[in-house]
Amino acid sequence: MAVDDLEFRAFFAGQYRRLYALGLLLTGDAGEAEELAQDALVRTYRRWALVGRPTDPATYARKVLVNRHRSLLRRAVVEARQLVRLGGGAEPGGDHGEDAMVVWAALRRLPPRQRTVVVLRYYEDLSEPEVARLLRLPLGTVKSLGRRGLARLRSRLAPSFRPTGGGKGGT
Repeated sequence: MAVDDLEFRAFFAGQYRRLYALGLLLTGDAGEAEELAQDALVRTYRRWALVGRPTDPATYARKVLVNRHRSLLRRAVVEARQLVRLGGGAEPGGDHGEDAMVVWAALRRLPPRQRTVVVLRYYEDLSEPEVARLLRLPLGTVKSLGRRGLARLRSRLAPSFRPTGGGKGGT
């Protein structure tokens, strides 16, 4: 078991920052991102200790993080309704460069499912089929969420940008 612990420690050291960054992009909150990353690593460790090292532990941990985030989104819908009734809401701060803050602000304004697809596709560099499997969504839904998310980002980041050409769907 000590060999597995050493192997997991190395895995943890190599993956925590990446999982934290993914959690931050998905949630917009440093505290939630940290909890998601830690939860994903704890669940990966449990799997590691109980049944042995997962075949691809990085993919397994990312899947755990995304699934946990989806669960939190479902709960957030109920909380958001209550927050609207009570009135209020706060913007979490961040320590980023000006360009990153502008992109982050535009990304945060996307609906959660669009934001999740855009982050997984372009930050995590996953293919559309991988995102569809990870989120348990039809491939067409992932494509349309990604297309709409990018269109919204473009309109917010470059309001004067107007694509040329008369065809449909030129991205």
